[in-house]
Amino acid sequence: MTFPCMFRSAMEQKEPPEGHHFVGKKDALIKAKRTFKTLGDRDVLLIYHQGRFYALDYYCYHAGSKLETGDIEEIGGKLCIICPKHKYKISLAEGEGLCKSIDKTQKKTAPIWYSKGVKQRVHTVTENNGDVYVELSHMPRWVESDYFQGEEGKEKRAKAEATAEANDGMDSS
Repeated sequence: MTFPCMFRSAMEQKEPPEGHHFVGKKDALIKAKRTFKTLGDRDVLLIYHQGRFYALDYYCYHAGSKLETGDIEEIGGKLCIICPKHKYKISLAEGEGLCKSIDKTQKKTAPIWYSKGVKQRVHTVTENNGDVYVELSHMPRWVESDYFQGEEGKEKRAKAEATAEANDGMDSS
């Protein structure tokens, strides 16, 4: 006789589903608020904000800047992280890039927020008995933040960081 999965042993229930990466204990991640993790070949930022976990690619889709210190604000009805380098707005739940613009086809001239589409890859976060897991996105199409996860993007980021460090050194002299 087959029993529903609620009758699985305690050992079976603790095993994460295949493809899910353990990222930490819930209480520790809540306390940290933001955590950087390398999962497989991806660098991921895990964020705890307003009672919910979010996971997205660590580097901004625009120029590869680290998102970890970006402010979080509600923009156009969506909770967004703002890239600290160039102020790009990225929705935490969907990875949409948002921009403010005027619809010239309308008489209303006040700028409103528009979606530029999904630009930042987001990942699924689950919690089981105090353990938090991230399942990397399986979205089949290329997303702009993918560039900064690849070799060419990593080289570009490294050059930009070296240039920034050199400029900082010149400024302090």
